[in-house]
Amino acid sequence: MSDNKLAYLELLKQTLTDFHRIDYIEYKPLIHDSKRNWRVRLLMQIEKILLGDDYTVCKTVGYNKEDRINGRDWPTYAESMIGLKRLQNIQDCAIDVLEKNVPGDFIETGVWRGGATVFMKAILNAYGIVDRTVWVADSFEGLPKPEKQYAADKGDKHHNKVALAISQEQVENNFKKYDLLDNRVKFLKGWFKDTLPSAPIEKLALLRLDGDMYQSTMDALINLYHKLSIGGYIIIDDWGAVPGCKQAVEEFRSANNITDPINVIDWAGVYWQKS
Repeated sequence: MSDNKLAYLELLKQTLTDFHRIDYIEYKPLIHDSKRNWRVRLLMQIEKILLGDDYTVCKTVGYNKEDRINGRDWPTYAESMIGLKRLQNIQDCAIDVLEKNVPGDFIETGVWRGGATVFMKAILNAYGIVDRTVWVADSFEGLPKPEKQYAADKGDKHHNKVALAISQEQVENNFKKYDLLDNRVKFLKGWFKDTLPSAPIEKLALLRLDGDMYQSTMDALINLYHKLSIGGYIIIDDWGAVPGCKQAVEEFRSANNITDPINVIDWAGVYWQKS
């Protein structure tokens, strides 16, 4: 790959993660605070009673470079929260399958603001690839409520996180922002259990799972892994972050006699190459 292409992808990684706000102080509404202790709840009540709809109580949050590298924070303005290491992993896997002509499209299941899929499309464009599609699979309404038959998801609270409910329109606009939205970007809107079984995908070279929950992870594995070409890569974003995700992957690998070695990306993400 030429130096210009590498420089473009490096700049895009840093832009998609909003990496350069080193001196930036963010004001985050307390309603988005995951640590709602009694002080936070009291302040929220004061806000409701005294401030009305025009004001909100916020806390200051400083920028942390290591968190942004390792994808440990939820950046307010970035298109991706997965950090530089996991974006680099996408780049490494994508370039490998392109250079080795491993057949198939690219997909991410669970896209948030679309940053990882925007980056996938940028890699294809940088290589001049016009015969592969990037599939963008999400409910675009947040995560589903846990279902009783999936014990590993019991008590999961992801469905309560409003910040995870990003509309398809917003994701499309993020593609447009980087001039990367065309007919080689396809959207699969809905719960994975409904959309993935009938998705018109023939082959995959890159399969990235970011559904957090056991059910979302298992739905993607059951419906898509058999479409992953030999030599293709599967990336699991939440292996180290959500126990239910790791359990789903381990059960699926065991049930299907998958012994390909698992490689660690960072504290959360892992991947393996299908043999």
